[in-house]
Amino acid sequence: MLRFSTDDLRPEDRFDHWCEVRGKGLLGVTIELERERRRDFAGRFAARQVGGAVMSQMQASSYRISRTAPDIARMSGDSLCLSLQVRGAGWLDAGQQPRQHIGDGDIVISHSDLPYCGTPQGQGGFDYRMLKIPLNAELLLGARAEDLCAVRLPRSASVARPLAALFDAFARASDLLNPVTDVIHAARLALIARGRLPAGAPEARAALRAGFFHAAREIMARDLCRPALSPEGVARRLGISVRQVHVLFEPTGLSFMRTLTVMRVRAAAELLRAKQRMPVADVAFACGFESLSVFYRAFQNVHGMPPRELRRGDRETTGVRV
Repeated sequence: MLRFSTDDLRPEDRFDHWCEVRGKGLLGVTIELERERRRDFAGRFAARQVGGAVMSQMQASSYRISRTAPDIARMSGDSLCLSLQVRGAGWLDAGQQPRQHIGDGDIVISHSDLPYCGTPQGQGGFDYRMLKIPLNAELLLGARAEDLCAVRLPRSASVARPLAALFDAFARASDLLNPVTDVIHAARLALIARGRLPAGAPEARAALRAGFFHAAREIMARDLCRPALSPEGVARRLGISVRQVHVLFEPTGLSFMRTLTVMRVRAAAELLRAKQRMPVADVAFACGFESLSVFYRAFQNVHGMPPRELRRGDRETTGVRV
């Protein structure tokens, strides 16, 4: 993991250091900011390897950014870039089509070695993530990617939900089943979105399943407290069949309901530790269990001890058994 923050630098040095070390040296971009605003600049950057790709996360003051021909000549990459604008809307000019508005939550797909220019809409700063995936013939399956100028993925696109869910899983890292395979799936979802890979190809279907799996887990994590959470409800929200929902979980070796139970038990364990005075029954019901007997049985199976013993801290959790 590579981490950097301007907090340890003198205010007058922060922007210049960010430009040279983070911008030109690491990302291969040109950064511009009015001189009178540079002393107030602040930024945080983190990057890590994941499945052969690089996941970067940045939070910083607003500035103009571009990837120019000299930048590309100095630092080429032959990579597919998937970018997520978490916060901080702006305008993107890739030179080959009208200027695009990039809003919060938008994903942009591009090849690393094509020019672009980004201009912030306001001065409130931004939060940005990028997955940079090195390209090879096996990943591309005969498709072209070197001409993919930066284009925003429409939120109505069929791959928008699964790709966004997979992107969020990369940010968490712990939710990835196989990082190498998931990187390939993310790249192929991007190629489907840009019309370079047919959605009916076996590899494309596998990528869609991976993305929908993470989308299903997102729904489950968000709605754990709802006892009525079911495969039928998740299927409706994802726009797929109930059978497809069950198929998503087959590679994990756990059914939908078994996965949901483990997630609820883990949430209950966190709540037990965080709220020592909360009755165990209230913890169970808050995490979606309708029966105390079912909760105690599930908790014992996952953590190897009853809830009260975990709370007392008499011994550490021996590991998850599923």
